[in-house]
Amino acid sequence: MFQPTHRRTFLGQVAHTGLLAAAGEFGFVGSLPPLSAQEVRQARNLARVADDLEPLVRLIEDTPQSRLLEALVGRLRSGLTYQQLLAAVMLAGVRGIQPRPVGFKFHAVLVVNSAHLASLAAHDRDRWLPLIWSCDNFKRSQERNRQEGDWRMTAIDEARLPAAAHAASRFREAMDRWDTEAADVAIAAWTRTAGANEIYEAFWRYGARDFRDIGHKAIFVANSYRTLQVIGWRHAEPILRSLAYALLDHGRDPNPATSDLDADRPWRDNLRRAARLRHDWQRGRIASDATVDLLAALRTATPGEAAEAVVAQLNAGVDPASVWDAIFLMAGELLMRQPGIVSLHTVTTMNALAFAYQTTANDETRRMMLLQAASFLTMFRRRMETSNRLPPVRLDSLEPLPPTASGADAIDEIFADISRDKMTAARKTLAVLQTNGAHAEPLLAAARRLIFSKGNDSHDYKFSSAALEDFYHVTPAWRTRFLASSVFWLRGSGSPDTDLVRRIRAALSAP
Repeated sequence: MFQPTHRRTFLGQVAHTGLLAAAGEFGFVGSLPPLSAQEVRQARNLARVADDLEPLVRLIEDTPQSRLLEALVGRLRSGLTYQQLLAAVMLAGVRGIQPRPVGFKFHAVLVVNSAHLASLAAHDRDRWLPLIWSCDNFKRSQERNRQEGDWRMTAIDEARLPAAAHAASRFREAMDRWDTEAADVAIAAWTRTAGANEIYEAFWRYGARDFRDIGHKAIFVANSYRTLQVIGWRHAEPILRSLAYALLDHGRDPNPATSDLDADRPWRDNLRRAARLRHDWQRGRIASDATVDLLAALRTATPGEAAEAVVAQLNAGVDPASVWDAIFLMAGELLMRQPGIVSLHTVTTMNALAFAYQTTANDETRRMMLLQAASFLTMFRRRMETSNRLPPVRLDSLEPLPPTASGADAIDEIFADISRDKMTAARKTLAVLQTNGAHAEPLLAAARRLIFSKGNDSHDYKFSSAALEDFYHVTPAWRTRFLASSVFWLRGSGSPDTDLVRRIRAALSAP
């Protein structure tokens, strides 16, 4: 049997053999920063990403924020593609930022698709700006994550993966039980054997089943799906592991599977209501009077009453488009009545639920997205009412105010007013678009460019991408009013340029 050797005895023995003296041959490593054992363990145990993207992901993770822009510009000049950078910042986010609560620092992930949408709509010369901003934004979230415990997504335990034939059922069982560990291994296994549409049919529902995190769960589902459509399904596993982990967040609440809580009740109740819709509910008459009536109901209804009002309208032959008009208008109206973090998420959450509604192939899921949207709006409204009394602003009766300028100068006047008086800017927007609908496109373009130069928060990108996209989802009769409400969170021309714009300009001008 071997006898234990104490460290001091060992050092004495090796000193005589010359081993410690030989260590001096490696003195050159003293120029490198020390590497702790903990750092080595974390590096070995991180969730894997695609081998070809791992170096770029690590570059984003490990480069200090003060030097990242210059490093990225160098890579871009060497041939780094837009799609590669989009994938890398998304993967760095899901691997290195804890998605609980779903929001706050996790906006580094939630905003990636919004930045991509901004790039798509930008002029060619501006397309890199939102994505470069996303990388810089990740570094801020990464630092906050470090301060809050330095959470990392670890490598999956391969020995615990369920068999491929059982992965889907195990995933649904785990999500229904709110079992985080079981859901993690199940979604990893399912992702390796199934495609995006099959898996997201489950995620659409789980993202909309509870009102915790003020809509961010539904937002994460929609934005992760949309990002994967661009970067490719081969990057799905860590993203979907993060998504499942986020959706199972219930904060300090007891397990929702064995509780009856306000955040979960609308889903269960709306499942029963969904079955009462007429069989041909997806077609009907476009009815502005129905939109006005439903909008009025949403101002005072409970979550159940709001969903019942939707059922009544649809069963009376109203087209779902008119119901969605009321939902989008109510979201915009709440923003006007109390501009702030809660109210802006009425717009971004409705955007996510509408996207799920448009994307799912399941009729019941479509019904549920519409009913949940109505119920969620009343829950947003009630949360806003607990902090301050909401002023009696009515978007459907907002009066237009002609600007003093005309043409392109009128648009400039609106964005100057956004920085001074948002209600005046909203009324002038309504007047300009009612006079000439062709002004919508230059107004949208101007709004995006101001986000690039003056947006300094994830919500600037999230909100603008959602609102400017949903402008086209509202029917023409109500479209201008919805856009008018959006000025309450768009950037005005009087806002200062962000420091990031200066840093990007410096990085791009460097040789």
